[in-house]
Amino acid sequence: MFRFNLVVLLLLSNMVLGDYPRSILFVGNSYFYYNDSMHNHVEELMKESFRDANIVTKSSTIGGSRLHNHDIDHLLVPRNLQRNEQVDMVIMQGGSGEVLNESSRKKFIKTAVEYSLKARQKGVIPALFMTHAYLENDYRFEPNLIQKIEQTYFQAGAESGALVIPVGSAYERAYAKNNQIKLHHPDGTHPGMLGTYLGACVIFAFITNKSPVGLSYNYLDRVSKEDRLFLQQIAWELYLEYN
Repeated sequence: MFRFNLVVLLLLSNMVLGDYPRSILFVGNSYFYYNDSMHNHVEELMKESFRDANIVTKSSTIGGSRLHNHDIDHLLVPRNLQRNEQVDMVIMQGGSGEVLNESSRKKFIKTAVEYSLKARQKGVIPALFMTHAYLENDYRFEPNLIQKIEQTYFQAGAESGALVIPVGSAYERAYAKNNQIKLHHPDGTHPGMLGTYLGACVIFAFITNKSPVGLSYNYLDRVSKEDRLFLQQIAWELYLEYN
């Protein structure tokens, strides 16, 4: 549990206790932009919870990209995001294939350390979005891949001091409790709508330290009440486990 306590302390050292990021940049690939884009769903959850706040999210995604494919120096210049002020937080997502072999894992961790340092130098809190494992119908599937994913992201978080947002772990927990739920797209790799919603709830919990349980946002009724509450509870259970 120490790994999450450490990164949460690092997060709170940059923000007043009880505070939360008002502006967030998402950097990743199709795992972010599927289903009307992760940043939009996180923004809606935050706007519902913090009604008087000015919440702004931005997203920079490249299909099939790995973390090192993104020009973080360019993205950390406010005018390049059509902003006058720097964002509060950057949430970075690696390519799903970056965990599959030792050389790509090392490259991802090195990049996470480098990009997190650059973010802090600009006054931006760095966070890492842990990806989920493949289903059996994806050619890259391997049993217990989540173990490699967790090990890679926790190590990257420990070495970079970035907040680890364990969305991949949330998928595993949700499937263990309800093996009928459809978190993946039929292709076995990308998130389905419910997977994106779960990811948004996990992000919400870990960056605000608040429970998403009971929030009404359901993406224009595309997420049923039953699924909404189940996924919100999964996100909050995971938060409580590691904090």
